[in-house]
Amino acid sequence: MFFQQLAEGLGAGAGYAALALALVLAYRFTGIVNFAQGELALLATYVAWQLVDSGLPYWAALPVTVAVAFTAGMLTERVLIRRVESAPGPISPVVATIGLYVLVNALAALVWSSALRAFPSPFPDAPAGLAALAAAGLAGLVLGALALVVRHTGLGLVMRAVAADPRTARLSGIRVGQVAALGWGAASAVGALSGVLLAPSLFLEPAMMTGVLVYAFAAAVLGGFDSAPGAVAGGLIVGVTETLCGTYLAFVGADLKIAVPLVLIVAVLLLRPRGLFGTAPVERA
Repeated sequence: MFFQQLAEGLGAGAGYAALALALVLAYRFTGIVNFAQGELALLATYVAWQLVDSGLPYWAALPVTVAVAFTAGMLTERVLIRRVESAPGPISPVVATIGLYVLVNALAALVWSSALRAFPSPFPDAPAGLAALAAAGLAGLVLGALALVVRHTGLGLVMRAVAADPRTARLSGIRVGQVAALGWGAASAVGALSGVLLAPSLFLEPAMMTGVLVYAFAAAVLGGFDSAPGAVAGGLIVGVTETLCGTYLAFVGADLKIAVPLVLIVAVLLLRPRGLFGTAPVERA
């Protein structure tokens, strides 16, 4: 029983980790906390469902979904965030992401309705615990590939330079705006993975990612909002903690499981505000 719950916690934690990493990527490249990250993942998940429902195999729909999410993330940064940053007035980019959250959620309900939809599992014939571990492994492979690109390619070097010090990168001739758009594209692509992994257990509907976003924020705060490895570690910790608390603590029923990440957020902010792996804040140009 314990090991099955642990496996399911790791599976859920992989989904939380992916969305937490998306939050961290958007923050590292633009200094903006994207409250619409979950809804962008929701939109990508609906795209994946539509492709599979139209007859495309799951493993063919997944890369198409990631590509669509990447493009949507880049367009969001280019069309919305950059214009809000440069426009005079009191509206900040963070407020713009909240507006985007409401807009995308309403559009999803308008286009696909509010009906619950079953989303196919990538491992339909595996037992629940094994399927959860396989989903966690899939997330690990994708996140590992992203880490290899960032750490061992020229593009990754440029992205790390911008994330570390945008002002110095701009003075070195790097087009910081283009890299920021790529960062948001990567964030949306990783966020799409979160939605696709969690949808089989949560059911697909417009409010699906609302609770997940809370868990992802808890994971990012726990790991450190400027630390990609911290986001992944935080997601796994939150997933396992939430699952085990819901199973073994009688007073934490299904309705109170959402309180677990909130308690973690408060505890981390009180004891270690920068998170487990966080560093000093970066001054942005």
